[in-house]
Formats: sequence, structure tokens, C-alpha cells
Amino acid sequence: MKIAVEGCCHGELDKIYETLEYIEKKNSIKINLLLICGDFQAVRNVSDLQCMAVPQHYQKLNTFYKYYSGEKKAPYLTVFIGGNHEASNYLQELPYGGWVAPNIYYMGYAGVIQFAGIRIGGLSGIFKGRDYNKGHFEHVPYDNETKRTVYHVRSFDVFRLKQISRPVDIFLSHDWPRGIYNFGNVNMLLKKKQYFREEVEQDRLGSPASKDLLYHLKPEYWFAAHLHVKFPAIVQHQEVDGNQKQTKFLSLDKCLPRRKFLQILDIPHDVEKPMKIELDPEWLAILKSTNHLLNLTKMVRYMPGPGSNEKWDFTVTKEDINQILEDFGGDLSLPENFEKTAPVHNPNEPKKKSPPLVTNPQTTLLCTMLDLTDPNAVFLGKDSHIKLETLSVLESAGETESEATEGDDEGDDVEDDDTEYESEPSFISVSGSERSFLSSSNADESFISGCLNLSTDDQNASFNPDEISISDEEDEFSEIMSAQKEAQKSDSSDEKLASPLKHVNIDSESSSLNTSLRSSEDEKSSPVKSVFSDRKTVLMSRSLVGTESDIDDADPELLEMMAAQKKLQASTSQSGAHLELAVPNSDEELEEILREQKSFKQQEGSVKESSPKPTQDESKGDTDKSSQKRNEGTECEESPQSKRLKRRNQQLYTDCDS
Repeated sequence: MKIAVEGCCHGELDKIYETLEYIEKKNSIKINLLLICGDFQAVRNVSDLQCMAVPQHYQKLNTFYKYYSGEKKAPYLTVFIGGNHEASNYLQELPYGGWVAPNIYYMGYAGVIQFAGIRIGGLSGIFKGRDYNKGHFEHVPYDNETKRTVYHVRSFDVFRLKQISRPVDIFLSHDWPRGIYNFGNVNMLLKKKQYFREEVEQDRLGSPASKDLLYHLKPEYWFAAHLHVKFPAIVQHQEVDGNQKQTKFLSLDKCLPRRKFLQILDIPHDVEKPMKIELDPEWLAILKSTNHLLNLTKMVRYMPGPGSNEKWDFTVTKEDINQILEDFGGDLSLPENFEKTAPVHNPNEPKKKSPPLVTNPQTTLLCTMLDLTDPNAVFLGKDSHIKLETLSVLESAGETESEATEGDDEGDDVEDDDTEYESEPSFISVSGSERSFLSSSNADESFISGCLNLSTDDQNASFNPDEISISDEEDEFSEIMSAQKEAQKSDSSDEKLASPLKHVNIDSESSSLNTSLRSSEDEKSSPVKSVFSDRKTVLMSRSLVGTESDIDDADPELLEMMAAQKKLQASTSQSGAHLELAVPNSDEELEEILREQKSFKQQEGSVKESSPKPTQDESKGDTDKSSQKRNEGTECEESPQSKRLKRRNQQLYTDCDS
């Protein structure tokens, strides 16, 4: 069965469907299912635009409204999760999932469905530490804060997913599991996205909640988006009862010209099962048994765990599944019961401030079948599961508690409209055995990737199939497996060495080893020493694994640093001072360089003391001129470091939609 996976949609359904149709014709295949990893933007009309956390110039209808109104019907069964750029008011109508348009299904805050015997799980939103343990308290009308917090992942939904005990084939998330870059070509990732380097080195890139789910669920495939880059990886899980599991991770780009936003996979399925969406009995049983833990307030509430007085293990038994099947009459096929809950787009309709709060008939039906709480019905006073008086008291108490805990989240900056990625301090630790590279022989998957090259300025431009480039064979996972096997051999040969080796990543293009080492505290304390710490780490690691090459000529960052050093060395020699800056090959050379730099600074300080100091007015004037030059962009010649920073910011601005 052919399954298409797409990264960030951003409302470009027409372009995605046209690309799939072209791939089918060119390769004589039939695509059975389309999975979209968030930022879907199910905008029905101009009122929905008011519920999207994006700058005004990004508030566009795009093409989903055509499929909602019935002007068009999705040519492929489409399943998607939510991201951080959504019409959140519409998705909140379907907290447990539902049809947003004919043939287009949303998986809810979290969910599991089945398609032709394949179990597909999903988690909507992105991680934000300060909101993780709060409830789903947001509802329209949103303010500037709730417009953003509404799409933050909650611990309640992760807790529900962690009750799953049966195998999951595919899992979807918008942001990446934290640390997934350790299992792919991290060097190539940092060449494409240089501004990830700091977060990768500090192990802050990605969601710790998704990381926890990755090692709990161990799905065969995990697809994500959010960071707007294609990145494959393979995670080898710890062996249990003689069974070895692995997860093939793939992140994809957003739908833009010359971007790798689409991938076709051939996944085995049950030929006796129908190719339509079915509800998952285990997930339905989990929803039913954990409904009492639902929190609809801002109050921080932690999920029960081992040692708690409250029940914390909701593992589904065979009896629970039989009860679900009995309740649904033995048929878990998802009914095609889509209904419009908002007016279709009218070009002549004036822009409204905010759409009304409504309930969705699909959610009402599922809540009736499983005796679940409908959050929107509670906010409207129509659901008796939670009394409004109790909700008001809890929310008042929660405001005080959340204010007290909100300031304790270090690094939890307010979201910037021009920033795509949000990071948080890690709170989940994973044993080293989970990170180990183990050998496997199942990496001969073939892929078809399509990239649509259409002008983004004209969204209604005619489709030109000649502008699509398709590569028929991309054995990226095979390369990763080979790299991991080589790393495993190196690790086993160096087991007797008491080295601080953490992990080895092999760049398939340059065939160079780049080893990450834990830096000692004294290296971190010295600012001069830290300049060479990365290069020293590489040299030390190469000596550990027996590599003869000392310099990776393919590393642009290293070449830029060396060029800057040569330039500084030339300038200092002309001034009569001598300071040798080079890549150190040993600890002794490093110490010698530090001593010479210290001596040079002392000489420079003595010269400054002997020179006449400017007056206060002159100093102030120079400062004002310097500030004016920076503001006007007419500063003197920039250093290589400043140029690198500017290039990084330019790339961040062009790559991230807000």
C-alpha cells in the first residue's frame, strides 16, 4: 500500500493534491492515503483567520475553504494532526478527532485510528513547558495569550498515549522528539540549518514529551515536520524478550518550491481489511477510562503515577476491548458524518472579530457513545460532566498557581511571531542503552519524493508537471544503518579505552568522523579555551578511533575560522606584535597559545593606559556615531562571526513562517 507523507501544509491543499496526481501518473502507482504532519490551517472563512497565531500578512485563506464548502472534494483520503499555525477554533470542536471536510480527517489532540489494519497514532501541537501540565482551558474568543497556548501539548494527552500497550505502526507529531538528531546525519542537518547548532549541542532541540513517547510506543515509523527540513534517522530500541525493534524517523519540509515536502512509502497492510478509517478499540477504551482526569482549567494538575493514591495504570485488557466492540455493535468503521458548523467563505462578507463558540455533532455523538466530556459543551453550559460552578472555582485557583509556577520555567520566552521553533529545558532522561546503535538488516526501503516547484506569488497558477523533480531511489535509511554499524564497530574496538566518547556521527558525503565529547568544567570556564574546544574534541576523537586525517577540509565553519585566524595573525605581525593562532593538535599546543594570547592582551593593555583618554563628550559622540552606524546598517567592515550571524538570521527569517 502506498502512503504519502507531507510536512507542513500551510493550507496549500491544491498544490499537494496536484503533486500526488502527477506522481501517480509518472510512476504508474496508486496512492491510498495522505498523512500531513501539522500546520494544516483548516480555515473555512475570514472569521477563522482571527483564531490563528500568525502575523497579519500571513492570514490568508489559501485553499482549504474550497473543500469545506463542497466546491472541491479531496481526491485522496487525508489524515492530519494539528501544529502551531492552525485555525484553532475549528480544531477545538473536535478534541477526539473528526472530519473537517469530506475525505479529510483530523486526529484530535491525540488519537489512534486504523487504516487497512495499520495502526496510526498522532499528537497535535508543539511542546511548551509552562503549559504542559495545565488543562485545555482555552476557548473562543481568544486573546493574544490563549491564541498561542491553545496549541501547546498537554501532559493529559501524552498520559493517554502512554497507556497504549499494543504495537503502533505509524506515529505523527508536529515537532521532533528531542535528541532524534543523534540517530541521523547531524552534520548534514547543521549544514542546512546552522542556527540549530546551539540547541543540538545543548540537547534542547525537539520535544521531551515526544521523546518519552518514542521510547514507550516504539512505532515502526515516526513522521514529523515543524523545523522545515528533510531529515531521516533510525532509532534502535533496547532489546526486550529477544525482540529487537527500530523506529524509522522522517521529518519533511513545508510545501514550497524546491523543498522536500513530500514522500511516498510502500507499507505492508492487511489485504482483508477495508481501505477506510476505523476507530481503534484500545484507544476508545483509554478515552473512556481516563475521562475523569480531564482538566479544563488553567490549574496545574499532574497525572497520577507509581506511588500515587490514585489509579495510574489504565492498560487495556481483552475484556475492555470486547466491551467497546459490544457498545459499537461490532462495527468500528468511522461514519462519514461531516457537518458544517460555520458559514462557508463569502468574499463580500466583512471581516469579523471572532467566531462563536459551538459544539460539533461528531464530538457529541462520540461523547454519547463513550460517556465522554465535550469541552466546548462544558464551556457553553450544556454538559453536566463538570459543573460550571466547580469549573469557575478551579479556574480561579489555577490562575494563582499558574502565575507562581510560570516564572520558574527557565528559557520559556514569550513566542515571537517570526519564530517557528520553541524550545524548553529537558525534563525526561533516557538511559544510555536506548541511545545505543545496534545492528539491523532491514533498511532496504525505497522511496519516491516529490517536490512541486510553483510560484508562491500566484497560488492559482496553472500546474506545470515539468517543474516537478522526482528521484526514484533514495536509500537514506540504508546510509544511516551503515553509519550506525560502523559506529558500533568503532565503539566495540575502543571499549577498553576509558574515553568520554558519547556518540559518533558519520557524514556520508565527506566520510569524515565527527565525535561529540563531554567537555570538562575547566574548558567551559575559559572563554578563550572554548574557541578551540570543538576542534580539540574532533582531534581527540579521531585519535581514539584511529583516524589519520586531522582536518576536515569539507567543514565550511572550520575553513572560515582558519581564514579569520590567518587574517588576525597578519594584522598583528604588521603592528609589531606576534600572536600565533592555529588549530591546536595537543593540550601542550593549546596551553602555549593561551599563554601567548594572555601576554598579547597584557601588552595591549599597557599601550591603552599610555594613550590619552578621550573626554566625556568625545566618548559620547563616538558612541552615538557607532550606534547610528549600526542602526543604519553602515557599520565598518564586519567580522566573519558577524557575517555568519547575519546569514543565520536571514535564513531563519526566510525559512520560518509565522
